Parts: sequence; C-alpha cells; structure tokens
Amino acid sequence: MNLVRELENDLKIANVICMNGRRHLTSSMNEVSRDLVVNTDSKKKQALMDLLPVLAELLHARDMQVALESLVDEGNYCKAFQVLSEYLQLLDSFSELSAIQEMSCGVEVWLGRTLQKLDSLLLGVCQEFKEEGYLTVVDAYALIGDASGLAEKIQSFFMQEVISETHSVLKSIVHEEHDVHIQSSRLTYSDLCLQIPESKFRQCLLRTLAVLFKLMCLYHEIMGFQLENKVLECPTTNAKFMEDRTSCSPSVEESTTATCSADASERMDSGYVESDEPVSEGRNGDGATSSGGSPWYQLRKEAIAFVSQTLQRGCKNLWQLTTSRVSVLLSSSAATSTSIHQFLKNYEDLNIFILAGETFCGVKAVEFRQKLKVICENYFAAFHRQNISALKMVLEKEIWLRLPPETAQIISFAGLVGDGAPLIAASDGNSSNPWVLLTDKPANKVDTGAKKSGFSPWLRNGNPFLLKVGSSPKETHNSSPLYGATSGEHEGSVDNLHGNVFPRNGDVNHINGSNSISEEENEDLLADFIDEDSQLPSRISKPSLSKGYSSHSINDEFTAQTGSSLCLLRSMDKYARLMQKLEIVNIEFFKGICQLFEMFFYYIFETFGQQNMNSSGKASTDSLTYRLKTALSRITQDCDQWIKTPSGSLSSPPAHADMTPTAPQSTNFGPPAGTSFGLKERCAGADTVALVAQILHRSRTNLQSLLLKSNTAVVEDFFMHLVDSVPDLIEHMHRTTARILLHINGYVDRIANAKWELKELGMEHNGYVDLLLGEFKHYKTRLGHGGIHKEVQDLLLDYGLEIVAKTLIEGLSRVKRCTDEGRALMSLDLQVLANGLQHFASLNVKPKFQIVETFIKAYYLPETEYVHWARAHPEYGKNQIVGLINLVASMKGWKRKTRLEVLEKIE
Repeated sequence: MNLVRELENDLKIANVICMNGRRHLTSSMNEVSRDLVVNTDSKKKQALMDLLPVLAELLHARDMQVALESLVDEGNYCKAFQVLSEYLQLLDSFSELSAIQEMSCGVEVWLGRTLQKLDSLLLGVCQEFKEEGYLTVVDAYALIGDASGLAEKIQSFFMQEVISETHSVLKSIVHEEHDVHIQSSRLTYSDLCLQIPESKFRQCLLRTLAVLFKLMCLYHEIMGFQLENKVLECPTTNAKFMEDRTSCSPSVEESTTATCSADASERMDSGYVESDEPVSEGRNGDGATSSGGSPWYQLRKEAIAFVSQTLQRGCKNLWQLTTSRVSVLLSSSAATSTSIHQFLKNYEDLNIFILAGETFCGVKAVEFRQKLKVICENYFAAFHRQNISALKMVLEKEIWLRLPPETAQIISFAGLVGDGAPLIAASDGNSSNPWVLLTDKPANKVDTGAKKSGFSPWLRNGNPFLLKVGSSPKETHNSSPLYGATSGEHEGSVDNLHGNVFPRNGDVNHINGSNSISEEENEDLLADFIDEDSQLPSRISKPSLSKGYSSHSINDEFTAQTGSSLCLLRSMDKYARLMQKLEIVNIEFFKGICQLFEMFFYYIFETFGQQNMNSSGKASTDSLTYRLKTALSRITQDCDQWIKTPSGSLSSPPAHADMTPTAPQSTNFGPPAGTSFGLKERCAGADTVALVAQILHRSRTNLQSLLLKSNTAVVEDFFMHLVDSVPDLIEHMHRTTARILLHINGYVDRIANAKWELKELGMEHNGYVDLLLGEFKHYKTRLGHGGIHKEVQDLLLDYGLEIVAKTLIEGLSRVKRCTDEGRALMSLDLQVLANGLQHFASLNVKPKFQIVETFIKAYYLPETEYVHWARAHPEYGKNQIVGLINLVASMKGWKRKTRLEVLEKIE
C-alpha cells in the first residue's frame, strides 16, 4: 500500500510538475510567439526602411521627368540635357525595376519629341539667324556629343529651304497670274517654270535670286559665326554632371542616333574632343566665368568650330543646288522672249548672283556660266533673226534716196565707234558692270572667318535683288517684247530711225550711275522721247565732233545716209553696245555685225552690180575682181540661210536673181524682177556703202578692244575679206552704171562685121565711129543732168572711155578677115574716135585707148613673138588673143600645125 501511496504521491507530484511544466511551456510558447511577432515586424520595418531610398530616388526621377518636360517647353534645352544625363544615370542604377524600364521607354519618346522641337528651333535659325537661338542649339548638341549631326542637319535644312522657297515663289506668282490654285499646287518646279508668263519672268527671277541670296547669307552667317573672348554667362550645371558626362553621353548619343537616323546620313569622322574637366558651379549657381578658362566655353567653341568646318566643306553642294534651281528657271521660254532691256537687266542680275555665289563657295561656277552662255546665245539667235528680217524688209522697200542732213545729224553711232555709253543704265547707282566686283581670291581657297571671308562685303551691302523686286512689274510693263517690233519700225520712217542719240553731260552721269534716284526721275521728265531699244528716256542733241575728224567728213557722213544704211548702222551700233554688256557672248554679236554687213553688201551687189550683160545676154563675171569674188563667196557661205529665207514682208516676194559664179543660181533675196534704178539712186547706193565701210573702219579699234585677244583674228579676217573689198564693189557698181547708161552693147557685132579686107586705104573712117561718138555724147548729157557730184561724173566718164576701149577690142578680136590696109583703117578709126571723145572728156583720152592700139599693132608681129606677147599682156582676154591669132594665121598663111602649137602654148 505504501508503494501505492508512494506511487500516488509521486503521481500527484508528477501531475503537479507536469501542470507546472505545461504552464511554463504555455508561458514560454506565448513569449516565443510574442518574440516571433516582434521579429517579423522588425524585418518588415527593415525592409521598408531599405525601400525608402529607392522610393526617394524614384520620386526624384519623377521630378526630373517633369522637369525635363517643363525645361523643353521653356526652350531651355541645355539644362534639359543636363537633367537628362542625371536622369539616365538614375535610371541605369535601377534598371531591374519595371517602373524604371517603363520610364526608360519614355526617355526615347521624350528625346524624339525634344529633338523635333530642337530641329524646329534650328530651322528657325536657318530661316533667320539669331545668335541666342543658334547657341542654344549648339549647346544642346554639344552636350549630347552630336556636333556632326548638327552640321548635317543644318546642311539638310538649307537644302530643303532652297527647294521649298524657290518652289513657293513660282507657285505664288503662277497663282496670281492664272488663278488655278488646285492644278498648279500639284505641279513640279520645272512644270511651273514652263507656265511663267513673259510679263512675270523678271519678277520670278528677282524673287528667286533674292530668296537664294538670303539663304546663302544665312548659311554664311552660321558658317562664319565665332565666339568672342568675353565673359560668358555659362548655363547652370553641376560638378557631378561634368564629371560623369563622358560615361553618360554614349547612352544619350545612342538614343539620339536611334531617334534621328532617318534624318541624318552617314556621320563623318569628326575628331570631336569632349572636355572631361569638372565645373565647380552648383546646380543653381548664377556665377559667371571667364571664357578662356571655362571647360563649358571650350566645349561650345569646339562644337561651333566643327560645325563651321563642316559647313565650309558643304557650301559647294548648296551652291550647286542653288544654280541648278536657277538653271531650271532659265530654261523657261520666257527667258529668251523678253525685251532686250529686260534681258540685259536679267543678265546683270545673274552676273551679280554668280559673283556672290563664287565668293560664297570659293570656286568658279563653270557649269552655271556655261548655262548662262547658252541662254545668251539662244537669245542672240532670236534677236539676230529679227534684226536680219527687219534689214531685209528695209532693203526690199529701199528707194535709194539720201536722207535729209538734219535727219541724219541726230543719229549717233557712238557705241560702234567707241564713244558709246551702255545700252542700259545702272538701276541702283552702282557700277553698271557687275564684273568689277570680282575678287582676286584664288578659287580653291576659302577663308574660315566671316571677317576674313570675301563674302562679308555682300553681307554688309545687303540683298542686291530685294529692292528690285518691287519695281520689276513696272519695268516689265514699260518694255516691249523682243518679237513685238513691226515692219513699220524700219520701213523708212525717219521718226522710227532715230537711233541712239548723243546724251547730254547730265545724261552721261545718269548712265554711269552717279546720280541719285530722284535725280534720275527728274532727268526722265525732261526727256524728248523713249528710246525704242533701251526703253530709257533720251534727248535729241547736236553731236560734238571728236578730234581727228574734219567737218567735211562729218558732212559727207550725214548726206550719204539712206534708210537702209541707217537701219544697218543702228543695228550694228546696238550690237556693239550689247558686246559691252553681254561679254560672255560678245563674239556672237560681232559675228552678227558681220552678217548684217554681209547682207547689206550682198543686196547692193544684187541690186546695182548684176545688170552687167554682154552681147550674148548672159551675165559677165570677168569684170569682178578676185577680192570681190572672194567676198561674195564668203557671204553666200555665211549667210546662206538668210539669203534663201523669204523676208516675210507684205509685198510680193522678190524674184530669183542671177548670182555670181561662186553663189547658188537661185535665191529669195534680191530686188524684185524688173526693178531698175536711175543714176542718182545708183550713186546713192555706192556712197552709202562707202559710208558704212568708213564708219566700220573707224570702229575697228573699238571692236577689237571689246573682244578677247583670242578673237582679234576674227576682226582682222572680217575687215580683210569684206570691208576692204567695198572699194571693189563700188568700182564694179560704177562700171555697171556706166555700161547701162552707155548703150553700146550692139557695137561689138558692128565692129566685127565691118569690111576690113581692103585692098586700098581710103580717107574715110567707118560709120560706127560716128555712132559711138553720138552715144558717148548722150552718155555725158545723162551724167550732167543726173544730179550727181562732179567727181562722180568724171569717174563715170573715165569708166565710159574704158568700156568703149574694151568694146573696140572685143569687136576687133572677132574680125574673121583683115588685110594690112584694113588694119590701117582700124588705126584710123581709133584716131578719129579718140579725137572726137577728147571733146567730151576733161582728161586725156589717148592713154585709155593705148590698149586698143597695142592690140591693133599686134597684127604685125612675127609668129614666134605671139606667145611672149600674150603672156606680157594679161589685160586681154583669152578669147580675144585666140581670135587675133586665128585672124593672123588665116591672113598670113600659117601652117595649121604652127597655129595649133601657138594656141597650145598660150593656153
């Protein structure tokens, strides 16, 4: 039992112990549970405490994101890219967070939008240069390390501006003219050029040149921009940004490249050096630093220098695009159909533009100059065709009467002989010759700074085309078109043939551009008339005699003018003046002068030199000198198209005229069939062609000075083969006149058919001698009553004696049978004829008939002397010598073999 009780007590004790243990365990469990809760809360707290810095950075990133948007909206791109660098660093530190990844994607969108706004600012700078805006763009691109991209974008923007601005200029003008907004809005630039009306072409050209010149000036301002060494207000930055920019800029530049890859071409190896030196200003510091020691200043300076160098390399491309747009504009048909005054103004403006462009890019505009030369050649071709047609109409309607001296006195050919003023006056007071602006700078050398560049004077002087744009419609209104001239302008009306009048002293100053605009207007109000060529006000005044020319020669010049010579000289004077203005094609204008004179020369020959008929009715060409034949042959080669082309006059077309042996046998150029002119008209034609030749000789030095040295041979050739042959033409004209007035064509047969085979010599001469004396008496009477000068009368009498002598020789050479007594009768006839003619002529007649006497006495030569005699007397024709030998052989019984041998040796 004790054991049981002990066991029971032990059990109770054990129960108590278990109860206590349970209580203690419960208590311990509760304590452990409390400790575990505390531990869990501690860990949570620690985790939250560790998250707080991240959240703070995210909040800072959010603030930076908002700051980026606000800075871009404010236009503070430099500060924005500074914040962007820190922002990218922050995002890079928490790149594993999804929120950060989303924010990183937003950076690409923000950067693209920011670069678009920056490009808009850059485009505005390209359209109107502002230093503040340009520095803002440069700083922004310098911070992202993309200076090469900036340079390429500037070039791209200017290229786009050239294309868009030139297109909009034409589009607006075509809209105004045609009012077809929908259709023309779809037209390309070349199509718009084809639709430009002639009246609007100058306006289009001036506005286009003004726009292009403005773009070149803006490009040059950006290219030549340099920082001055002064205290520079640096944008606010912090040291951490400048220290870490090297490590951060690749990511920014990578984003920039990804965003702008569609706009930029391959980036050039720039060699751009970035500054890694820290800047000691705080984030919000406003301090100013010296430009020389500031890393920020060096960064900006290097970026500007790199952009400047890149733009200098690309200015040639901009100039090529510019010239290509102008070339397309010049391809318009309106460019070559304007009046000569407007064309010269266009040419002058284009020359100024070329000089500006060559100075701008530093190279010669070879292709564009060639294009301009082609335009000038095309214009000259149309202009020359009109003047040739006008001259032909004047010649066909010419009545060959001298103009009154008072009419011819108001005409000046100062441009032809070398005293002429330009055909147009300078419109802006500057020199009328834009070539004087050409610099001596080497074509392959480009100065780097705006102060050193030869383009700086262009910037200082302003846009040379802008002031002309407003006045161009008025100029176009007042100018007559090239093809607007009518035949009445040249058909002998004295009022329409006033030519280029000598200017007064004040007018000379006006032409040289030394007067102000108001003075020009006052002079214009005092003008006597508007010149039909230059469309400028002009005055009638008495010409002043230059040294070296007597009043007698000047009077001859005034009295020898006819309508056609005046028209010719006015055209040549106009061409000479144009040679001064259009130097690029002055050789073409000189060739035009040559062709005008050739047409005049040829028509006078056709009119007054082709009635030279022999007894058989065929035109005789033996009387033409070699020099005259050569001149006519040259004319038919040079002016073949003009000679064969009808003049288009309202009168009936001229009939075909016989030509010289070297010319085609049928042409459309010459006097109408059946037209005959009297003695007075023929002498007027000879005097007027002599006058033209005289004025051309006076202009020789001037024409040579206008042409380049390489072309002076053309002048010499023209004077040698054409102008110097005028005396031969005049002589031929007078001989033809004498032959027409001296009606002795039938006397060759009379002399040949007379009875010369006599056995006894009588005391009477043949009857044809009296008839010849009668004809010559009538001939002298015609000359005396023809109203011509005494000198010309004596000259025609002299030619008449020569014609009588040649008629005698021709008739005697055709005699078939003759005895010694008959030969003596020939000498008697000659003596009686010479004595009779001596009463009509003031000069000694016998020397003129010595040639006939020699021919008569040749009958008595031995047969062995005829070969030598024939060679010693080339003045006799081949047929005449053959006739003489056949007569001698027949009458003196030569053997047939001997006769043939003599004839063979002579031939």
